[in-house]
Amino acid sequence: MEGKTEKIEIEFLDHVAIRVSDIDASVKWYEKVLGLKKYKLSEWGDFPVFMLANKSGVALFPANSKDRVLDPKSRNVKIDHFAFNVTNENFKKAKKQYEHLNLEFNIQDHHYFHSIYTKDPDGHTVELTTIMVDEKSFYKK
Repeated sequence: MEGKTEKIEIEFLDHVAIRVSDIDASVKWYEKVLGLKKYKLSEWGDFPVFMLANKSGVALFPANSKDRVLDPKSRNVKIDHFAFNVTNENFKKAKKQYEHLNLEFNIQDHHYFHSIYTKDPDGHTVELTTIMVDEKSFYKK
């Protein structure tokens, strides 16, 4: 951990990814109860289905009810990961910071967004995500 790195500035909590037993029922619940807007994008396939209020919300993924509930690697009903939104500049800083700290991480291209994933000390997946398209056209009201 030699040298100094630049501080990463978080914009906002982007989404919490949750594993659900019935995506359609969850979509209806989040629309009805919280008034969230559904974003189901063809480039991402059947899931995730994002339910957003402005730029924040939940990402719905199907649960695998056959996985053990208490196994940390289970894909059963649970919170899957959480994501903070960062600017493109801070995304680059994060990559440098993770390399500097010798953290294991991976970067994924989600068409509209790029994301960098790592694990916290308890094994929770932490995502930093940055939008790669025009923000105003993506987050239409």
